[in-house]
This record gives sequence, structure tokens and C-alpha cells, in this order.
Amino acid sequence: MVLCGVHFRPGSPLAKTIHGLLTWRETGGDNRGMRNLVTSTVSTQIGRSEIVNRSMNNRCGIWGVWLAAMMLCLGSLPGVATADEREAAEEKGEATAPPLAVAPFDAAAAKAHQEAWAKHLGVEVETVNSIGIKLAFIPAGEFLMGSPDGDSDARNHEKPQHTVRITKPFYLGVTEVTQEQYEQVMGTNPSHFKGAQLPVEKVSWEDAVEYCRKLSELPAEQSTGRVYRLPTDAEWEYACRAGSRTKWSFGDTESSLGEYAWYGDTSDNKTHPVGTKKTNAWGLYDMHGNVWEWSSDWWLRYYTTTAVSDPTGPATGSYRVIRGGSWISSAGRCRSAIRSGSTPDYRFSHLGFRLAFSSVDQSGQ
Repeated sequence: MVLCGVHFRPGSPLAKTIHGLLTWRETGGDNRGMRNLVTSTVSTQIGRSEIVNRSMNNRCGIWGVWLAAMMLCLGSLPGVATADEREAAEEKGEATAPPLAVAPFDAAAAKAHQEAWAKHLGVEVETVNSIGIKLAFIPAGEFLMGSPDGDSDARNHEKPQHTVRITKPFYLGVTEVTQEQYEQVMGTNPSHFKGAQLPVEKVSWEDAVEYCRKLSELPAEQSTGRVYRLPTDAEWEYACRAGSRTKWSFGDTESSLGEYAWYGDTSDNKTHPVGTKKTNAWGLYDMHGNVWEWSSDWWLRYYTTTAVSDPTGPATGSYRVIRGGSWISSAGRCRSAIRSGSTPDYRFSHLGFRLAFSSVDQSGQ
């Protein structure tokens, strides 16, 4: 294979990657797994000798070839526009999508991604629904889901760590659903620990889904077009991490967890009012501790190494995924990657939920 005057060993990983990129670009294939293929190949192969014969006058070099191939295919990635495409869109008065929020990034970048995507879609960074529930806008992005092999607290069902792309922005509750908010819709409060601003608990997955349905059917909510739901397993971890790759959303220092979470060492064996600790970089409270939170996915014991876009879990199962740890959990059980599973009818005083809904632009699309 020859590109920019550089000869590559036939069948070599880099040659295969470049050929795949060019073929993929020409055939209009989707991007699933492409970023992982590119990243893994470059990181493991770029330092090896791929060049069989190169003229001394050839100044392109291996990185030039790499960049040339990437420039050819970048424009096909969802959410990414080339400079020419952006310029053409600006001349037409059209807005191109902002770049994906690709982790890792810091709190300032997290806020910038939120604001850029919200502006692009013509929506608010934070919204309040008809019964007073605040929800934060979560932009499209990409992150490493699960735990790395070096994490001593990690469980097997958090592995292998793998790339996930969230292509559809969504809103997520700033806090867990409170007892007051639950009772407004359902007319009852099943919680063990009583208090209007405490998270509702002793709710099953089925109860949480029914709450989402009834809330969506309120006239004030129907007029907005919002359809409430539970977040997917991937959406939950992506929102929790908010650009981080550390054990917790704020870093790896366990002694700081008490600033963000009600958990075994700080809870005094009970739940606490929502929104009283620090937020993560996307303005979400209690993503660590207070109560475990239901997600929409069926339980999957092991992840796949294949990069995926907007995963929703297995089609069937016996358990639903729960996330985040609770007031009785250890610090290790409150990590961003922690996950467990419970039967859909399970109820306990450490288990609640928070709302999600898919973002829409001003035209309702």
C-alpha cells in the first residue's frame, strides 16, 4: 500500500487501518467501532517500523499519512464538521453541531459543552417541569464506560472498560425524585424514611416506570412533548462522570467523597434531603450515594470491548440495572462505574430513581 509516497507492509495493522478508513469514507459506512480501531492501532503500532521503503526527499512521513487519512474521514463522524463544512454552513446561515464532548475533560469544558449543545438545539441548560422537578441538559459525547483493570475496587461486571458514544443529548434530573414529587403524581408515598425533600425509596422498577408514564400524561407535560423515562445504564454513567475518568466524578481521593455523597461513613444510617452536597461538573447532585437509582436496562453481566453508540442493554433479562450506591454503601460501592442489579419488583429503603427525557429542539424534532 502506498500513500503520500510512503510504502506500507501489506497486511500491517496501520495499513489495514488506513485502508479501512478510506474504504469506510467512500462507502458511507457508519462509525461504530472506528474510533477504537484507529486509537488502538495508532497507540500500539505507531512506534513500530511500518515503512518498507521511503525516499529521503519524502517529507510526508508516517504522521502525515495518518493525518491525511483522518482528514478524509473526519467529516463523516456524527457531530463533527470539517472547517470547510463549518464555513459553508456559516455562509448559508446554518448552524453545525458542536463537537462531541469526548472525555476526559474538566469542569470548565463540561459547562462549555453543555452550553454549546443547548444553544445549538435551542434549549435550556436547565429546565423545570410542571411539578417543580429540575433537569439538566446532558450533551452528546463519548466516554470510557466501566472500570480499568488497575482499579482494586472494580467488580468483574464493570469490565472490560470500553468506549461508548452518546449521540443523542438528553435531560437528567438534577436530583433524585423526592417524596413530595412522587406523591404529587402517584398519590402515595411508600418510603421508609419520611420527609418531603428526602428521595423517594422503596419503589420498584415497575413503580418508577409507572411514575414516568403518569407524569408524561399530565396535561402540562403533554403540551411540552416530553416523555419521561429512566436513563439507560450508559447514559447514567456518562452523566455521572461528566468528563472524568476517575473513581468518582470529582477524582480519586476517597476522603473527598463526603463532600459529594451521603454514604456509609456520613449518612448516620438514613437518607438525607436531596441536593445538599456538591454537584458534579454537569450540575447533578447525589450521583454518588443517598439511594441507588434504577436504570432502564436489563442487567448484562459483562460488557463487550466493541465500541457502541447509545446502548440500551439486552432485550430481556431477570434483573434491572441499579446505579450509584446508597446511604449504606461503602465508598467503593459509590464509584462512578459501580452497578448492580435487582428484580423489577424489588423494593427497599436504599433504592430510588431520577428522571430522564430525550432532548428536543425548538421545532419539537
